[in-house]
Amino acid sequence: MPDNATPAQDSAHAPLPPGWPAMSIAQANALLTAPGSPFEMETLTIRGIETRVWKNAPPSLRAEAESATQWPKDRIFLVYEDEKVSFDAFHRAVAALMREFAAQGVTKGDRVALVMRNLPEWPVVFYAAVSLGAICTPLNAWWTGPELEYGLTDSGSKILVADAERYGRLVEHLPNCPDLVRVYVSRTTEEIANPKVKALESVIGRPDDYAALPDDPFLDVEVGPEDLATIFYTSGTTGKPKGALATHRNIVSNVGAAGIVAARAYLRRGEPVPTPDPTIQRSTLLSVPFFHATGCFAILSPVLVSGGKIVMIYKWDPIRAFELIERERISMAGGVPTIAWQLIEHPERHRFDLSSLESVSYGGAPSAPELVRKIKEAFPASQPGNGWGMTETSATFTSNSAEDYINRPDSCGPAAPVCDMKICDPADVTGKPLPTGAVGELWGKGPNVVVGYWNKPEATAQTFVDGWVRTGDLARIDEEGFCFIVDRAKDMLIRGGENIYCVEVESALYEHPAVMDAAIVGIPHKTLGEEPGAVVTLKQGGQATEEELRKFVAERLAAFKVPIKVVFWPETLPRNANGKILKNELKKVFVEG
Repeated sequence: MPDNATPAQDSAHAPLPPGWPAMSIAQANALLTAPGSPFEMETLTIRGIETRVWKNAPPSLRAEAESATQWPKDRIFLVYEDEKVSFDAFHRAVAALMREFAAQGVTKGDRVALVMRNLPEWPVVFYAAVSLGAICTPLNAWWTGPELEYGLTDSGSKILVADAERYGRLVEHLPNCPDLVRVYVSRTTEEIANPKVKALESVIGRPDDYAALPDDPFLDVEVGPEDLATIFYTSGTTGKPKGALATHRNIVSNVGAAGIVAARAYLRRGEPVPTPDPTIQRSTLLSVPFFHATGCFAILSPVLVSGGKIVMIYKWDPIRAFELIERERISMAGGVPTIAWQLIEHPERHRFDLSSLESVSYGGAPSAPELVRKIKEAFPASQPGNGWGMTETSATFTSNSAEDYINRPDSCGPAAPVCDMKICDPADVTGKPLPTGAVGELWGKGPNVVVGYWNKPEATAQTFVDGWVRTGDLARIDEEGFCFIVDRAKDMLIRGGENIYCVEVESALYEHPAVMDAAIVGIPHKTLGEEPGAVVTLKQGGQATEEELRKFVAERLAAFKVPIKVVFWPETLPRNANGKILKNELKKVFVEG
């Protein structure tokens, strides 16, 4: 459930099977969160706002990392290709890197930037930083050099840890990042001449070496639930990304939200909730980046706490995914609808033993109700799942799974029990709720809603109101509390789980000397959800080709933001009385084409 939603057809849900559900959502939540239960809730006053929280959630991300010692020393936590890191080795590496960061002067509140594709080093760096009380700032590994420079300077990062590819993009930009005191590079094969730059392997070795590191305890640093933990950047309507500032409590709230969904499914069927068996390890195929809220908050955090296993894939490929599901006995797979479609429709699927799959879930991009039916046909033993969240809600906010999802495939589910949601008139800043079933802007509240935006008080005031986050998404909520995303009020599209804010791409097009007018709209795509298309008006006498403009944008922005098609409009783009471009009219160009 990465940034934003899974807008689907706003259709009526399927007829409920006889005798189902055995228990309402409200009844199931009340039973599961009752005093003495694993998902017990309590109400605390946080930053002046009364907030329901998970009473038994880990108090901090540091506590999550320290919990690695409770598992058998040989239990594997991270798998990447042929590299395997046990929980014990992970704990040793985190402790060693904490000491290195502290020796470089990193203290509570300092920013530690992390720019890396999915590698075993990523969780080590992340937990070493937050366990020291620093604010970890993961940047999008697909960003260009200028985009990464912006993230480093805006956050004022003191330390940068990057893999070799990202370091290569940043070399020429490092002089423009005066706050950096040390850079660590992972998996480089070239000699490093810069005295500020150091190979990460010189501190903790390669992943296969972690088990040989000293078995040292973590440095003694007090880290609490309300301490600041992360800055995750999410693009904004100004064209420049905003850093969502999250606390430890914001992120660890995903642990309770993840666990209660599975338990609730049993009660809805009329079955007792089984007691978890700690000797059984479930494996997750990680196909979304750690630098997304989903990958870090909704997957990494709960899997670490539950003693599960994360299997990374170097580059998404259905055949390689099938091989890993079979080899590692993967329990959970998915990420975004694109991946679910490919797993289902690939002609080679039947050659592999995929019987271990228990769940195929996704979020973060538009998906069709047809996908739910297809998942059950392809993987009868698995349960499909979907959900909604955004960086500002620290990932998981609503969840829909099992029979609930089968019967309401166009819903992203009810809110987590610790969360509240309401529908408001987008023009009403007071937050007065609209009646049940009405369509309006979705507002959310809970212990997972971030503090605000890093160094952006005006944007913070506009988005966060008395503990509520204004999501910018248009939705409705039915009588049972299921949320249906109707549309995105923000000028944004989602390509396979990646947010593309149209103004950012439009700004890049406007830099071309021949472009007078430009608009980005979403082109529907079966598996990616939508892709960016550009409609452009050239200046009188100006000349540019489609390929030229695509290349022009590619030199300035990440590849997933580059328009797949450029259509030239013969006159000024159509606008309404307020001067706003009529993008619904422009979309017809691509549909008709």
